[in-house]
Amino acid sequence: MTTELEAAAEEFWADGACVVRGVVDPAGVERIRAAVDALIVSPELADLSAMAGDTSAARFRGGVDHWRTREEFREFATLGAIPAVTRAVLGSERLWLYEDSVLVKEPGSPVPTRWHTDDGYFHTEGRQMATVWVALDPAPRRSGSLRFLRDSHRDGRRYRPTFFVTDDPIPGTEGDLVPTVDLDDPDAFGWDLEPGDLTIHHVRTLHAAGGNLGTTTRRALSVRYCGDDAVVRVKPGAPGKPGFDAVAPGTPLRDAAGALGLPEAVEA
Repeated sequence: MTTELEAAAEEFWADGACVVRGVVDPAGVERIRAAVDALIVSPELADLSAMAGDTSAARFRGGVDHWRTREEFREFATLGAIPAVTRAVLGSERLWLYEDSVLVKEPGSPVPTRWHTDDGYFHTEGRQMATVWVALDPAPRRSGSLRFLRDSHRDGRRYRPTFFVTDDPIPGTEGDLVPTVDLDDPDAFGWDLEPGDLTIHHVRTLHAAGGNLGTTTRRALSVRYCGDDAVVRVKPGAPGKPGFDAVAPGTPLRDAAGALGLPEAVEA
């Protein structure tokens, strides 16, 4: 492990999130940008602005599991530098792709991403689970880069998943309500990102983002991974994933991944 990755791993486990610069090269950024742009003009992305009740012209759109239908997203998430960096930070020998998510905030969109953790959406349980947020455009804070609540991954609490752009919990889910946190809270932190940079946060880290107050679209791809110690545990009320209901709770994901169709992420 390089000195940079050692420092990133230390920060990840101490604070709940870290940044790694320049992981995706310019050619890789261009390829996945083109794939995201193809999604924008398709019906595959949901209008998150409408879900938030926003009527402004600038929109916030998002979608999940594009790796299941589009090979370029599968390759981006499972081959090359991103899995290698994530394995190093998690200290995991192996890594499985759980989900990806495209997030596009047009300039002027006032819609924030509300505080939440990712843990409640995963039908898995484990310490070595994380989300990688890859910037495809310059993403300073004013354009909606992520903010993280320091040390929240270690508070021992499990939060109910929400609808992402509202504070309303998903009906039928379990856990505590997400607390109200200001983006300027002294314990909130984040980074300005350039294309190809990425952040990695623990699935139990509270995180959020503001609207896009910049002048350019902010495209990002979020990729969620499970490591060696992950086991299957279906979360009541959370959005379903194919096959998980048929797997016995507590089954190691390494033993169930093939049946669930979850690919292992490897170096190219």
